[in-house]
Amino acid sequence: MADTQTNGATASADSLAQYDLFPKLVQNLDRHLVFPIINAMGDEDDAEIARLRFELLKPTNMADFLENLDLQLHGKPTLDYQRMREEVGGRMQQLREETALISEILENQDVINQLRSDKEQNLKFLTENYGVTADMVNKLYELGQLEYSCGMYEQASNTLFKYRLLAIDNPKVDEAAWGRVACQILAEEYESVLDELNKIAETIESRFFGAPLPQLQQRVWLIHWSLFPFFNYEPARDILTERFFQPQYINTIQTACPWILRYLTAAVITNRQRSRQSNQYQKQLKDLVRIVRQELYEYRDPVTDFIKALYVDFDFEEAQKKLGEAALILQKDFFLSDSADAFVEAARHLISESYCKIHQRIDIKDLSTRLGLSQSEGELWIVNLIRDTRVDAKIDYKAGTVIMNHPPQSVYQQIIERTKGGFFRTQVLSAAVGK
Repeated sequence: MADTQTNGATASADSLAQYDLFPKLVQNLDRHLVFPIINAMGDEDDAEIARLRFELLKPTNMADFLENLDLQLHGKPTLDYQRMREEVGGRMQQLREETALISEILENQDVINQLRSDKEQNLKFLTENYGVTADMVNKLYELGQLEYSCGMYEQASNTLFKYRLLAIDNPKVDEAAWGRVACQILAEEYESVLDELNKIAETIESRFFGAPLPQLQQRVWLIHWSLFPFFNYEPARDILTERFFQPQYINTIQTACPWILRYLTAAVITNRQRSRQSNQYQKQLKDLVRIVRQELYEYRDPVTDFIKALYVDFDFEEAQKKLGEAALILQKDFFLSDSADAFVEAARHLISESYCKIHQRIDIKDLSTRLGLSQSEGELWIVNLIRDTRVDAKIDYKAGTVIMNHPPQSVYQQIIERTKGGFFRTQVLSAAVGK
């Protein structure tokens, strides 16, 4: 990454601080999910980081951890942690005793196999056969909340799972679903996280909210919580990118959280190697350019400005400058730091492809400069580009140029390209008029 830092990355760390998204992200994440982001911001011995951790977790019941942070900051406890331990321990013991029967029953696979999709009938069945009550179900919710507040994420996930098997209180069921997702994120069980997020997405789209604002807020949370599997679990990348491009989620991003365009841009660009020839990828890239252009007045940073420079202004020098700045931002972004190298690599391909499309004879030294490479590195890069993309080109090493062959498109092919979607659009229009 040293080459990207020295080529075009003229902005200092202080000037890039304005692009820190932490204040915006923290508003849409549970405090337990914010904790690993703060951890990544600096050294554990940093007093400011310790203060942020302490203030973040003070409302929780993580007594041991809070006490250690308190001692680090103040040299002595400022809260009565022993009392906290006793109160929390006593309440947890009481809840576990009150839920012992229902927990044991719901751990019996034979019982689970007899349950159906109708939760009311399931509760009736368990009440008649095992003495389970609605109050026991509600106690499971309380126990799951308490375990989560204590940082006992695995236990909380299991307890909330049991609660959701029988609960019919929609608000609490929703909260339990989000709580279980948080537990799985913190345990880095991203396959399970993706499954739960898919279920939550279905619920958001199928439920009647009565007003648009609550549904919008649910989508905003889903988008932000999805960032954890988005960049940590490869199979989630295509699924979540496709979801984010759905009209309702694009509208949500544009309306409530335009800063998510940074992550959507990074996802689309780094997806290039896997799907650059697919129609879906080309459509996503085209849609991304359109959305970035529309939202320039609302949100922009070097990552989105790279798209603007390359595909709106066709300014290759500016694109290379923004790429250098974007590399620095990505390295400091909690979600994108591991994708920084892949982003720069894919972005260079996009610059070179766009440059080659509009030039017939290309000076290798000039193109290498635009890509932030030395001439020898640029030659190797271009050789690999021609091999990987199979473009019709040849290198004149004596002249130090690349000669691109752009065969003219026949009139017939141009007509086919311009009219191939006409029949489908006519059918859609006809159906709309018929209604």
